[in-house]
Amino acid sequence: MLSMGADELDEAVASVVALLRPAVDRDWTGVNAGGLEWSCRRTAEHIVADFVAYATRLAGRAEHGYLPLRISFTSEDGLNAADNTDLLDVIAATGALLGAAIRTAPRDTRAFHPLPFRSANREGFAAMGIAEVLLHTHDIAEGLGLPYEPPAQLAEFVLARIFPEVRPGPDHWRNLLWATGRADLPGRARLTEWQWTNNHVLDTERLRLEGVTPAAAADLSTGGTGGFDWIEGGPFDGTREAAGMVVKSYEAGVHRPEFGLYVLVRREDDRAVGGIGFHGVPDEDGKAEVGYDLAEAARGNGYATEALLALKEWALGARDDVRSLFATIEPGNTPSQAVIARAGFVRVSEELDEEGLQAYELRG
Repeated sequence: MLSMGADELDEAVASVVALLRPAVDRDWTGVNAGGLEWSCRRTAEHIVADFVAYATRLAGRAEHGYLPLRISFTSEDGLNAADNTDLLDVIAATGALLGAAIRTAPRDTRAFHPLPFRSANREGFAAMGIAEVLLHTHDIAEGLGLPYEPPAQLAEFVLARIFPEVRPGPDHWRNLLWATGRADLPGRARLTEWQWTNNHVLDTERLRLEGVTPAAAADLSTGGTGGFDWIEGGPFDGTREAAGMVVKSYEAGVHRPEFGLYVLVRREDDRAVGGIGFHGVPDEDGKAEVGYDLAEAARGNGYATEALLALKEWALGARDDVRSLFATIEPGNTPSQAVIARAGFVRVSEELDEEGLQAYELRG
């Protein structure tokens, strides 16, 4: 079963507390954390602030902006400041708070996160929380001169969920450090700017088109559910094949999540009914290929048309790198031809391609 991330967060927090506990008598305030301008103390406080912000957003399903929270580690008169031991206890407690929010959030919960798509699901918040604690502990350890390397599977969890454009490598931890501008990798330029990417979501009247992460795609392509609750007969073969395409593009370092696979989820009951998406990024002429399928039990309800119209509106209306869409369909597939026609596609030619399919195109 695909993990939602709470157990991994627990493991990450435990590893950090175990590393820093022997160093609580050191000066964390007078030493910068690695390459940051923050002190080690300030960086540890930042971990706490992120855990609290993520937990409250996810638990409250905050949809807009930042929650008005203020965390102070001193009294108003500056006395009774929490020492380093207390601070580690607070990291453990707030990490558990975020873990509880992840475990209790329904699968379809989304809450505000600014970049790049303005929201994240529970797996996204788990991955962000794990990233915050691993990376900033790396910074603190570097400042204090401590060796630190977390379990590789934790870095892999983060990379496969919120760094979908980063080509995976054999050393997941080194890869995550490179992806966040903290390390060099052979054959890759050092990053000076970076951001993580939560999965893209498009809403229609009845459906939610949920972008599939490389982690979910790997699970789908090998017979799993991808973390979705499918109706009977789903996912259909085309969705699993598309998931395999996502995995291959991710492994090659050419995956762009908004031009990948989306799972069609019914808003009324949070059941997955099919898949839709692109076969890759637009070509040099701005042409992008689309494809879709539905579980047999979901057909005949207009879901494919509704999803394709939403994808078309986003691709041709909200972006300037897509100028046309095309699809290829078997000549005898009348239902799919009807879907493509309702979305405004027209047949390019009566001739079939080398795979015996007819091409349809829609220009912006």
